[in-house]
Amino acid sequence: MPRSQLIRFIGLVKGLCKSMRQLRQLHAHFITNDSLLPPTVDPRRHTTSTFCYNTLIRAHTLLSHPSPALHLLVEMLRRPLPLDFHSFPFVLKACDQLRDLSFSRSLHSLAVRTGFGADVFFVNSLIRVYSTCGRTEDALAVFNQCQWKDAVSFNTMMDGLIKKGDVDFARELFDAMLAPDAVSWGTLVTGYSQTGQARQAIELFDCMMGLGVRPDNTTLVSVLSACAQLQEVGHGMRVHDLIHELRIEIDSFLCTGLVDMYAKCGQLEAAIEAFNESSERNVCAWNALLLGLAMHGQGQLAFQYFSRMTVDAWVQPDGVTILGVLVACSHSGLVEEACKIFEQMESVYSVVREPKHFGCMTDLLGRAGMVQEAVEMISGMPPNAGDIFVLGSLLAGCRKHENIKVAEKAAQLIIKLFPEDGGVYSVMADVYANANRWSDVVETRTSLSASAAIKSIGYSMIQPR
Repeated sequence: MPRSQLIRFIGLVKGLCKSMRQLRQLHAHFITNDSLLPPTVDPRRHTTSTFCYNTLIRAHTLLSHPSPALHLLVEMLRRPLPLDFHSFPFVLKACDQLRDLSFSRSLHSLAVRTGFGADVFFVNSLIRVYSTCGRTEDALAVFNQCQWKDAVSFNTMMDGLIKKGDVDFARELFDAMLAPDAVSWGTLVTGYSQTGQARQAIELFDCMMGLGVRPDNTTLVSVLSACAQLQEVGHGMRVHDLIHELRIEIDSFLCTGLVDMYAKCGQLEAAIEAFNESSERNVCAWNALLLGLAMHGQGQLAFQYFSRMTVDAWVQPDGVTILGVLVACSHSGLVEEACKIFEQMESVYSVVREPKHFGCMTDLLGRAGMVQEAVEMISGMPPNAGDIFVLGSLLAGCRKHENIKVAEKAAQLIIKLFPEDGGVYSVMADVYANANRWSDVVETRTSLSASAAIKSIGYSMIQPR
């Protein structure tokens, strides 16, 4: 069956099937009604064909229901129906979604036995699934054994190495390519950015632009992230100008990257402008703006944008959304507003409370001097939900408002749950010093020296102008 006809037929399935129930109905119709078979299949001799099964397998993967796709392959083998060069990549896509290493290896063996092991589409799919399953060595072995590698082969192998953290090896593959495409450049830029090598990401992006390679949105977001890491607002602005020059639509993905970059570089007004510039804003874009406002202590403005998000834009918030608003309220002393949102998290916004939300509320109440209220809230937390951020926030509030009794209880619990944390000893020494209890200060510092706890070392980063 020609590839173009297969693509058209898959498009038909995608258009007809919007749910698993509809797909199963179409599957049943395939089996019972020969009129949907392609014209090259003789309905008098076949009730189904390899083409039909490939189409259904592909449709299941497109609908993110990979398990039935594997069952369909088993059904093909039992009939038996011959597999073709479409069958293996489609089923490997399902294995990739399931992270099913065992089935992938079985397919690898079957493909070699049936003569499809050297097919480049199969090889590329196998490299991807091995990388997804954490078997980078196996993926690399398949890559090295392939005699006819294309750009997709290199890009897929580079992506697998980057996910493992081996960006240097990925760079070696990139340098070995005769003609890297835009995906190749973008994959490496993303790898540098994600592994904290922001300077290399920016330099590679500049080289890419010098060669006239058009970046995709993933590459642009990655270089914007690198600019944010280095506080390179000037370079970030040039990337923003480039987006306009290339007439690239600022979708939610790009909007999130721009807002995050400007906010982290201290340009809050530019972040708001970039947010308003985008006509497509999903929850990630809203979260980037709310976290940026929280970072700059704009609690009232963050609360207003949260209202716009939930009331005017009808965007469903998630846990990060609520956290951003709570942090903003905490830094601005908006206790009443934060308490209201916290109380409505599950009932109104359908967001489950997590330890990070309790920790933020504890910090807010502690800053406001409402230590007892914070203690009561912590006592109502689900079992095993407490973490060091919650208890640490309570301890910080006690230090600020000199509540020694609660501070001692919080410190004992931290030492019991997190004995390796040395910061608690320093905080308690400050609490005792503020109360002029010098003997307790000496005892606390002695306990730190005698324990196995490690005191965290602070550091600062500056950018010369």
